Amino acid sequence: MTSPLESLIATGTKLWLDSVDPELVRSNHALGATGATSNPIIISDLIKSGRFDETIGTLIGKGLDDEQIAWQMTDQLVRDAQLVFADIHSQTNGNDGYVSFELDPLLEATDCTLSLEDKIARYTELGKQWAEGHTNRMIKVPATPAGLGCLEELVAAGVTVNVTLIFSERQYNEARDAVWRGAQRRSSLKEFKSVYSIFVSRIDVYTDQQVSELSDAAQGQVGIVNAKRIWKLNQEFWADKNCPLDQELIFASTGTKKPEDPKDKYVGSLAGADIQTNPPSTNEAIQQLEGATYSRQVDQLPAEEVLAEIDDKVDFTKLEEVLMQEGLQKFADPQKGLLALIGEKRKELAGA
Repeated sequence: MTSPLESLIATGTKLWLDSVDPELVRSNHALGATGATSNPIIISDLIKSGRFDETIGTLIGKGLDDEQIAWQMTDQLVRDAQLVFADIHSQTNGNDGYVSFELDPLLEATDCTLSLEDKIARYTELGKQWAEGHTNRMIKVPATPAGLGCLEELVAAGVTVNVTLIFSERQYNEARDAVWRGAQRRSSLKEFKSVYSIFVSRIDVYTDQQVSELSDAAQGQVGIVNAKRIWKLNQEFWADKNCPLDQELIFASTGTKKPEDPKDKYVGSLAGADIQTNPPSTNEAIQQLEGATYSRQVDQLPAEEVLAEIDDKVDFTKLEEVLMQEGLQKFADPQKGLLALIGEKRKELAGA
């Protein structure tokens, strides 16, 4: 019998894991996952588990400071996941099998004093540094002014990018255009690959709180509609560009936030194309949905009156601004927490 995740993959969806936990990477690879993503929250939780104390102790012994250890651990965990998916990358000629490595979130922290130009230069430097020597690593860059500002140069230099924290068509358009400018500066498009992470459920949390006047038919559908519209834009843009590899969306933030929502609400609604990067708990919950099957829904939109209501009542400029600030904080704070955690581990291991 086909499992729920096998049914999802059969629709044309590529399943990625929103974790680089070595055990979960292996188990989800066995379930059909073909890639993974990382962020500071994931790395921090792994270090907090105590499973990597020996490695951290070795790095401390080498004289590395807390920040260097944080990035060495991130690099190693992403490398290990890359090894698991390397066969898929090879079999698909670079169209799948990637693991994302997120650049320093502290560049977007509210207390960062760098100018926009300096942030762009730093993102460019870090992107090239962490991509060097890797074939199936994606460099994750946020769709902020600084992040968008570095994309053309990174892509022109041969870096494979995952543009993240996209909440609006505006952000997607700016990111995609910058990436394409960079791609056209390459000598060949043969290895050119880019993905754009569209956040879904967070939008519905926002509208539930901030746009309470939406009808029952529209409330809880805005994130899905937004993602499907951007998916269509992406399909149309790349249709005539003759790229050997797919330039795809990643549907991110696919876990449900409301207890009453079906666990596969977003997963099922976006089935049929591109990539879904699901939290481990979402994949686990879906596998337990006995008899669940999926069909292509990514190109199916709700009734015209629902779309008209969303367009009339949702201010996407304000939505983007609020969710972007929240999103940046959700990555900057854990990065600071990660550095503090390593400082604690240093004291703990020294006294052991």
